[in-house]
Amino acid sequence: MSPVLSGVLQLLALVAALALAHIPLGTYLARVYSSPRHLRVEKWIYKGIGADPDTGMRWPAYLRGVLAFSLAGVLFLYLLQRLQGVLPGSLGFASIDPDQAFNTAASFVSNTNWQSYYGEQAMGHVVQTAGLAVQNFVSAAVGIAVAVALVRGFARSRTGELGNFWSDLVRGVVRVLVPLAVVGAVILVACGVVQNFSGIHEVGQFMGGPQQWNGGAVASQEVIKELGTNGGGYFNANSAHPFENPTPFTNLFEIFLILLIPVSLTRTFGVMTGSVRQGYAILGAMAAIWVSFVALMMWTEFAHHGPALQAAGGATEGKELRFGIGGSSIFAVSTTLTSTGAVDSFHSSYTGLGGGITMLGMMLGEIAPGGVGSGLYGMLVMAVVAVFVAGLMVGRTPEYLGRKIGTREIKYAACYILITPALVLVLTAAAMALPTPGDSMTNGGAHGFSEILYAYTSAANNNGSAFAGLNADTQWFNTTLGLAMLLGRFLPMVFVLALAGSLAGQQPVPAGAGTLRTEKPLFSGLLVGAVLIITGLTYFPALALGPLAEGLA
Repeated sequence: MSPVLSGVLQLLALVAALALAHIPLGTYLARVYSSPRHLRVEKWIYKGIGADPDTGMRWPAYLRGVLAFSLAGVLFLYLLQRLQGVLPGSLGFASIDPDQAFNTAASFVSNTNWQSYYGEQAMGHVVQTAGLAVQNFVSAAVGIAVAVALVRGFARSRTGELGNFWSDLVRGVVRVLVPLAVVGAVILVACGVVQNFSGIHEVGQFMGGPQQWNGGAVASQEVIKELGTNGGGYFNANSAHPFENPTPFTNLFEIFLILLIPVSLTRTFGVMTGSVRQGYAILGAMAAIWVSFVALMMWTEFAHHGPALQAAGGATEGKELRFGIGGSSIFAVSTTLTSTGAVDSFHSSYTGLGGGITMLGMMLGEIAPGGVGSGLYGMLVMAVVAVFVAGLMVGRTPEYLGRKIGTREIKYAACYILITPALVLVLTAAAMALPTPGDSMTNGGAHGFSEILYAYTSAANNNGSAFAGLNADTQWFNTTLGLAMLLGRFLPMVFVLALAGSLAGQQPVPAGAGTLRTEKPLFSGLLVGAVLIITGLTYFPALALGPLAEGLA
């Protein structure tokens, strides 16, 4: 079988699996977040944290819950790392330095999972399981909660209440993420992913020195790493490591886990708003971008130039041969069009244009289908902008799902869109202008610039993957990337929740003869155009200096 055909068949199998899961999981998620009942274990949790799950929250109260819970997570994870040297189960590893502990705490709480350390050489079992794995669950649940709050903003009328954050958070963990993670972990263990609390073992000599490996609760962390679109690996090689991702089947299964909840949430949106076709319109826009990016990535990596690449059958540098170019391309696009950041190959080794595709996927806002929760609310914000643009073209007051999109709503959407590009471009410019940060670049020229641009794009968009040539374990990068992750995660949530509150307070407007039919394919096409033009072109000058200059050289 040719490598190209293998890649296409993997793509078709993945699409079929997602299509089968879309309706049942999406409908289940709608029931989870609409049910008035609380499970017994949930009642115990509410009692333990002192929360009343039946109290409705307006958007400022909902936001305070998000920020307070996340701040507590940052402080807890920071202290856990700083105390690692005196904790049991540390495998003899020392406590983490302050700047790196801050970076890692900000990274995992913001659902970014950027790693400026070697996992198997820095983090013991306690930090990995009680710290990082726990944040993989709760940070994903926070993202889903904010998305559901925005959906309620469209579904409710003449009320400012968006639900209860503590109820949404607990339900996301107890009813959604934990059950799916248990099933997924069993499948991964059955396929060869390790799951133990083993210590450090010497496994032979490598380049004149002893080769050491340690085990760990890898399968349980691997599954929520992908399912929650987190991305932080137990090992430095991430999903390219055979302990995390041993076979082509596990590779495809992990891609499925990455896309599963973001794809299904579009069904949840349709069910909760009373129009399933609206959910299909959003899903259609997401799918169009994702399939186009996968096709472009495969073309750039298979369209090899020069005798060496022709002999190898494609751009194989930095890719695991057990996955092939096709599997690696699907994984790279899926992980950068979501907020996952996991890698089964090294993006710095992709062709110039291939590396640019991974960056552009993040720059679009990771909305196709995007991160768990963040993909849906990001695409809905873009839908508000698309409706506004369409209303300007036909001279009508723009409406979306019976809500008027006025000055206040479009200001919230505009602020949401502008935050991330401002963080990425300002911090990239500062790093290139100052003398010290440039020392971290392994490469010079366009590729070196791409390393830094990729780092800030990944951090501010809460992705977490990297151009591996950049040495990010410095005080400058640990601090600035940590700030970019926190601001890139929580500032947009402010405007999402404010938009949700504004929409929920409106009286629905009945559709008229001139109302734009937002459940039609025409609107999906308009939405794709808005995403590519408004967000994609924002970064074009920076892309021209980096991956485009390298790819066209």
